[in-house]
Amino acid sequence: MADNNNKPISSTCEEKSHEPNDELNIDSLTIDESKKKTNRVLDETKDSEIKTVTSGDTLYSTALKFEDLNLSEDLLKGLYVEMEFSHPSKIQSISLPMILTPPYKHLIAQAHNGSGKTTCFVLGMLSRVDPKLKAPQALCICPTRELAIQNLEVLMKMGKYTGITSYSAIPLYKTHDLQIAKRPPITDQVVIGTPGTIKKLMSFKKLSTREMKILVFDEADNMLAEDGFKADSWRIIKDIERSSVYCQVLLFSATFNETVKDFVSRVVTDGNQLFVKKEELSLDVVKQYKVNCPDELAKIQVIKDKIFELAENLGQTIIFVNSRKSAIELHKALEGDGWECSTIHGSLSDDQRYQIVKQFKSGRTKILISTDLLARGFDQSQVTMVVNYDLPVKWDTPRGPDYEVYLHRCGRAGRFGRRGAVFNLLCTDREHMLMQKFEEHFENHVVEISDWKSDDDFNAALKAAGLL
Repeated sequence: MADNNNKPISSTCEEKSHEPNDELNIDSLTIDESKKKTNRVLDETKDSEIKTVTSGDTLYSTALKFEDLNLSEDLLKGLYVEMEFSHPSKIQSISLPMILTPPYKHLIAQAHNGSGKTTCFVLGMLSRVDPKLKAPQALCICPTRELAIQNLEVLMKMGKYTGITSYSAIPLYKTHDLQIAKRPPITDQVVIGTPGTIKKLMSFKKLSTREMKILVFDEADNMLAEDGFKADSWRIIKDIERSSVYCQVLLFSATFNETVKDFVSRVVTDGNQLFVKKEELSLDVVKQYKVNCPDELAKIQVIKDKIFELAENLGQTIIFVNSRKSAIELHKALEGDGWECSTIHGSLSDDQRYQIVKQFKSGRTKILISTDLLARGFDQSQVTMVVNYDLPVKWDTPRGPDYEVYLHRCGRAGRFGRRGAVFNLLCTDREHMLMQKFEEHFENHVVEISDWKSDDDFNAALKAAGLL
């Protein structure tokens, strides 16, 4: 949705943007209001698995239906007609009253992938802003442009009938500071983008924070981690605190390690908290398997002989690798033998990444090789399988297992409660050691596929996963 001057996206919830970005065109998703309203199945969490800590004297009641939240008719229509929801998920029923009840306390929320976290903060933003006030009032910051665009799609669908406008602070191409300096100030009520672009817009005084009511960090563990966007995120929080009378801060993620939890509790004081027990974070609907391969060539053979054939019949597959070099080399090895797949990594241009994601979301490509660029928050309901060609490791020394990234990768399969399978390809002693650590950390036994050449073993695994 960029024009010839490479401007970020600006759109309205009631009128589609006229800029050329079909990915954000939601016309085709509109359904007849007279049809029966169905609900996408979300991964439901038992009450006993959710721990809440509330601040202050406010009492919160669980919202069994969206009408319990005192939402506008326009928002309810968006939830039922456009989003096709029938009732809040468990996470939504607990967290939404915390977000929407005065005096609007901060919230730190950790919940399953596919449990409806995006709906929580998007609904929070849409509920808090005043459509008549033409100024930024809600800001959502995401670690990647792909996730920001995805969140904007949800906002446009949910807020279609509200008249609320949105601005995506994500240049699709390289944008010079001079171009930002010449832009008019942002008047849209909701701004969604990545920290670098948002920080630039604020430094050039194009993004006013005087009327900011709600600040959201999606994938907050990554945004506030030392090796993530901690410095930028901290500056944005401080800038808003200086100019806004009171801004509610929402921190959402599927994972929060102890270091980030400690930092967050010091930054976001006097807030409510919602956490899911560590051992319950792995999605029950996704079956995990480990495949013993004698060498790396066998890994490639498994992808050719098993994964490609299965993906043709069972939906789409994401293959995760740990580096751009691995992504490129695996793509070449598969493409050289005539196998069709697409690859995404950080060294591609913004436009290339946009086109690859669009093709995958439209179903034109079945197999996507990716670095951890798409490990967090990427929603594609047709993804039934995830392959860990490389197990995720931390990039510090020593390079130990990255539990949070492993969980996020697994969460790309079986979105919204659908069935899914994760295949971990192992060949070295180190990979077997890492897999053992993942099992111990999540207290979850991963079933072994001992014969990597056996069609029967793979079919049995898929049957157990509910995919056959």
